[in-house]
Amino acid sequence: MTTTPLSADVLVIGWGLSGLVAAAEALDADRRVILIDQEPRTNLGGQAWWSFGGLFFIDSPEQRRMGIRDSIELATQDWFGTAAFDRPEDEWPRRWAEAYLQFAAGEKRAWLRERGVGFFPVVGWAERGGYGALGPGNSVPRFHITWGTGPGIVAPFAAAVEQGEREGRLTVLPRHRVSSLVVTDGAVTGARGDVLASSGAGRGEPSSRDVVGEFEISAGATIVASGGIGGNHELVRAAWPERLGSAPAHMLTGVPAYVDGSMLAVTEAAGARLVNGDRMWHYVEGIRNWDPVWPSHGIRILPGPSSLWLDATGKRLPVPLFPGFDTLGTLAHLRATGHDHSWFVTSRQIVEKEFALSGSEQNPDLTGKDVGLLLKSRLAKGPTGPVQAFLDEGDDFIVENDLESLLEQMRLHPGGDLLDIDHVRREVMARDREMENEFTKDAQIGMLRSMRGYRGDKLIRTAAPHRLQDPDAGPMVAVKLHVLTRKSLGGINTDLDGRALDPSGTPIPGLYAAGEASGFGGGGVHGYRALEGTFLGGCLFSGRQAGRAAAG
Repeated sequence: MTTTPLSADVLVIGWGLSGLVAAAEALDADRRVILIDQEPRTNLGGQAWWSFGGLFFIDSPEQRRMGIRDSIELATQDWFGTAAFDRPEDEWPRRWAEAYLQFAAGEKRAWLRERGVGFFPVVGWAERGGYGALGPGNSVPRFHITWGTGPGIVAPFAAAVEQGEREGRLTVLPRHRVSSLVVTDGAVTGARGDVLASSGAGRGEPSSRDVVGEFEISAGATIVASGGIGGNHELVRAAWPERLGSAPAHMLTGVPAYVDGSMLAVTEAAGARLVNGDRMWHYVEGIRNWDPVWPSHGIRILPGPSSLWLDATGKRLPVPLFPGFDTLGTLAHLRATGHDHSWFVTSRQIVEKEFALSGSEQNPDLTGKDVGLLLKSRLAKGPTGPVQAFLDEGDDFIVENDLESLLEQMRLHPGGDLLDIDHVRREVMARDREMENEFTKDAQIGMLRSMRGYRGDKLIRTAAPHRLQDPDAGPMVAVKLHVLTRKSLGGINTDLDGRALDPSGTPIPGLYAAGEASGFGGGGVHGYRALEGTFLGGCLFSGRQAGRAAAG
């Protein structure tokens, strides 16, 4: 079966956040739009729907109310120190970074507020760095949590798409998988591919790849907003760079299986240049989801700074690789050990205060905009409900009343045979001795005491310093941590209008890219490391740029 050829002014491939924004911008310009995706419509919003909803702002009202002094100069220093651009192909990523910083310091917040997006008043501190002033990391807290988390940031753009659909100006086509872009006289004039069988799979669940037909769509402009490669471990391992050591034999997956990277090769075949494919963003605080949605489903712990972090053999991670400080630096260090897992040794009191779980479904209070539940879960004694569920059900959690019992259970846990138990004991006891005084030579303890000088950390993110063996802080907890795939930082090389560039740097007529498929702008706006903490901002900005330019 072949479907009737369709046409539109703008074709958007992929209905994640960047695709929804691009479609909404084209609708605002009174263009006819077709929005397609290979998944069933239950997945509208893509990976952004699953996210914690963190957004990067510079000198925001929320920051100022928390006593944070930020500026475009300080944020630029931090961004470029983190990105470490060093390649000729970083010309456009640099320009995107400069433009995005201006957006984050300027109209970004008001633009979202106009669409009904609100923010949690306490600003978080992602990627704290711990190096020199010119090194990677955020000098100040900049992580603004969307009220409603990922679904809250998706909602206004999904609503715009649905309004356009009701008005007959936009067509949504689920289960349409692109196999090639149509190139006519050097210009991209649409796409063709397979129609997949209808699927009743729920959001994030794997769907069939049974083909029931073919399609072709012609368009004046085509925007590729198809996401990255995090659900495809084969592609992740193929792109894995030597500087991060060997690729893990075992990884958890932080995105649904449909984040398969298939459109990158399709777009390259149409003449687009792919750059910085070896730059990627994976987490090392992954835990196996006790209630999985997709294969190898992992959740990331968003840790506060207090837990003792040990490699698979029981050696403490070096300064400044403390929880929450340098994601990629920690990944590189742990890969050099030759093992695919590491450990937190901590206390229940630290877990209560410092363990947040990444993802909309793991934060029902923020996602549901439930103030009562928020006050109960964040400020009352005890872990949040989702964290408690992992303590009770999670295979990676060990809870014991005393150190010796904890060490014995760690030894018996899968992978625990690698631990030097005597060394782990010495590390815990040495750390606890450093708690006897207000001063210390332990850099991690000094940092966590300093962080409690920030009201946001003291209120909800950093536990009062205490001995891990303190009975009043117990029981003790150990958590086995895994590498968790998440984002690719490179992608389709684009100019500031989101126009896809060929290997010579010339825009390909009719072809645009946005979101993770474009490295969140230019083919890698984050460089080697991501300062932002999440990637929603890059999806918003690149989707807006591409949508406006494609509609122009």
